[in-house]
Amino acid sequence: MNRRSFLSGMLASSAAFAKAKPQFANPLGVQLYTVRNTFPHDPDGVIEAIAKIGYKEAEILQANIDQVMPLLKKNGMTAPSGHFDTDLITGKAKTGSWSGAIEQANKYGLKFMVMPYLAPAERGDLDSYRALADKMNKAGEACAKAGIQFCYHNHAFEFAGDAGKRPWDVLIERWDPKLVHLEVDVFWISVAGNTASEFLRRYKGRVDLVHLKDEAFGTPVQFNEQVPPGAFREVGTGTLDTPAMLRACRDIGVKHYIVEQDQTKGNPVDSLRVSYNNLRKINLKMK
Repeated sequence: MNRRSFLSGMLASSAAFAKAKPQFANPLGVQLYTVRNTFPHDPDGVIEAIAKIGYKEAEILQANIDQVMPLLKKNGMTAPSGHFDTDLITGKAKTGSWSGAIEQANKYGLKFMVMPYLAPAERGDLDSYRALADKMNKAGEACAKAGIQFCYHNHAFEFAGDAGKRPWDVLIERWDPKLVHLEVDVFWISVAGNTASEFLRRYKGRVDLVHLKDEAFGTPVQFNEQVPPGAFREVGTGTLDTPAMLRACRDIGVKHYIVEQDQTKGNPVDSLRVSYNNLRKINLKMK
């Protein structure tokens, strides 16, 4: 074999290898809400098991951030984002402050602070959502001054009502697009009757984080969180078009991909393993 044919063969092999590689090579993260019931009994073992699956990132919960962060570091994981107490944003917290939460996030190098939920008792008319959006803009402004991006995590209740008059319509119109970005939960987007991949593309430039999970066949459209536990499925075992969602995420520049399983039949770590393995298989089929 002469030098030219050898190099040609090498180039062909390299091209074939590159073509065969998964196009989706982003690290995968875990929302630690998934292991909320097992973590307290074996913190070290749970984080170690998650890391051994292959997860490189975790989205933390404010309540146990001081306990979790050293364990993540010990197992070679990082935490780019965290869920923080909504009452600190609305001003209803009995202790603590949003500025204190920002200091906490900065201490551990978090890049995203997420408002995770609005309790049913806090939901009101459209004027109440306008007032909430204003408070979120202020929270986002304080985050921005600290070099952190503020995000909002959706559920299904935001999409109740007639188009143009839903809580979501008020929020998205009222938010400052630079100060309030999105953490899109594809399950709740679907439960509310939306196609997740289309929804993601609609908000290009505003979606930094995505929660990946799947939805059981026959789950009805509804606008509250009262879905049966069995409606939550591991990625790749339900009805959601995960390849289409991943392509949309890639195209709109999503920064972090976070697997979350709100409810599991057995050990949540086993559930996380199923989702991880299925995601890696799905990625091979991406175009």
